[in-house]
Amino acid sequence: MTGTRALIAFPDPNSGQIVLLPYILDPTVKLQKSPLLSRPLDIHLLSSTAAMYGGKLATVHNGAAIQIYASIKLKPNKTKIHLVWNRGLYVQGYSPTIHPTTSSDLSSIATIDVLSGSSASQHRDLTALRVIHGTLNAISWGLLLPMGAITARYLRHIQALGTTWFYAHAGMQLFAFTLGTAGFALGIRLGQLSPGVEYGLHRKLGIAVFCLGALQTLALFFRPNARNKFRKYWKSYHHFVGYSCVVLGFVNVFQGFEVMGASRSYAKLCYCLGLSTLIGVCIALEVNSWVVFCRKSKEEKLRREGLIGVSDKGSSGIHH
Repeated sequence: MTGTRALIAFPDPNSGQIVLLPYILDPTVKLQKSPLLSRPLDIHLLSSTAAMYGGKLATVHNGAAIQIYASIKLKPNKTKIHLVWNRGLYVQGYSPTIHPTTSSDLSSIATIDVLSGSSASQHRDLTALRVIHGTLNAISWGLLLPMGAITARYLRHIQALGTTWFYAHAGMQLFAFTLGTAGFALGIRLGQLSPGVEYGLHRKLGIAVFCLGALQTLALFFRPNARNKFRKYWKSYHHFVGYSCVVLGFVNVFQGFEVMGASRSYAKLCYCLGLSTLIGVCIALEVNSWVVFCRKSKEEKLRREGLIGVSDKGSSGIHH
């Protein structure tokens, strides 16, 4: 964290002994414009020492524990200390490099009241919110939205359904967008409750999916009638934005599993089973659509050649 007064312990590159040096983290170090160099702290540090535990043969590389002790003099009427801690991976000479930036690394902070001896961790348990966020988004963007697209693509050609397919498609998409909006809002809130923790790719994909979903919803209010000359452009726009939203939704759901560390969980397995079912249904309906299309094309060709006629009841018969 920028502005932190830090005591960092690491093996001396020359002797191998544990050394403890003071550092001040300024913005240039955070942006990695310059190496982190040791310099005296601007606080009243009375004493400091570090000790390694784990036996004579223990080293930092094989997981030996290091404890740091320090005594500081507080300012008058100041009894609380904001404490942060972390562990790094490498040291270049006497200059420590950047430490890992996972969620647990960025949430290692506590406030200690030296007068009462109490401490309050500033790390919030956001597991429940993360689960709700992931569930809403997986159901909405990852399942309901593609189901709505399947409804429009394969049921609109069934004449017996009439306009039912349209209302089913629109209702399913609106419901999916409503759930997705709630999941997106929870994601924004999670970002606010986790300062310093940012999942760049997941966040950008989420914003893109939400914006595309909003554009699809708004497109319903500007849908031209079937005889309008702009109807074909609207359909091209609707298809492109819709399928883009579906594809990005799939990608971001799997990215969300990676972010939550659930890449091998039963939740991901259940989602994959549901997604596989949708894909299987799509393949079956697509094959059926092509069979019907080819059959109708063949009948139309024979009809043009005069080999097939249409009776009064609408059934076809062969001319002798």
